Amino acid sequence: MPITRIAIGSREEAYHPGALKAALAEFISTVIFVFAGQGSGVAYSKLTPGGASSPAGLLTAAVAHAFALFVAVSVAANISGGHVNPAVTFGLFLGGNITLFRGLLYWVAQLLGAIVACLLLRLSTGFLPVGSFGLTDISEWNALVLEIVLTFGLVYTVYATAVDPKRGSVGTIAPLAIGFIVGANILIGGAFDGASMNPAVSFGPAVVSWAWKHHWVYWAGPLIGGGLAGIVYELFFINRSHEQLPTTDY
Repeated sequence: MPITRIAIGSREEAYHPGALKAALAEFISTVIFVFAGQGSGVAYSKLTPGGASSPAGLLTAAVAHAFALFVAVSVAANISGGHVNPAVTFGLFLGGNITLFRGLLYWVAQLLGAIVACLLLRLSTGFLPVGSFGLTDISEWNALVLEIVLTFGLVYTVYATAVDPKRGSVGTIAPLAIGFIVGANILIGGAFDGASMNPAVSFGPAVVSWAWKHHWVYWAGPLIGGGLAGIVYELFFINRSHEQLPTTDY
């Protein structure tokens, strides 16, 4: 069971040079991702007042987030693993792929990165509002289920392309696959709850805009979805051995 592989780690990780470098990489990558992703909404709203929630605005957000996450994961992959998301870190923790102390260090870096990105966005756009995540014509429980499903798909993709030891050459396209699933999920859920899939992405704008309505959904949903994905993938696809079928049996 994946739960037996959970590691607490040690407090020394909080100031170990390698862990601090990894946290810094997570911080910078989160700044890059949130600045570009949230900034696409700010820019579109400026060019088309009130149009950020239109089909074109949704497509713009999906493309911007997909490209930005591809870059953010790529530049941090060799240093921290390129989580850029507390839900990804939580899923990897439940799968036994990161210790609790290192995971908490990543969380702090990711949340600070999202806040700094939104502050920089306000400063560089003449203090335009950075917006915040909210619900459109659905209940909190609808949004919770939506965030669980969307984040499950994201973290499952992370496991399949970046974590699975059998990934082989697929690992080279992991950042691209991760960016693509986030872009696709935004096209699905963006019209209903913004399709966060990332507590840091929701937390940064909430702090800067001081808008906390329904905010618990953007923590509970991604963490549940990410945790389930980590457990499912570890339990069924990593911890079990698979024998190659003879070619005549295909």
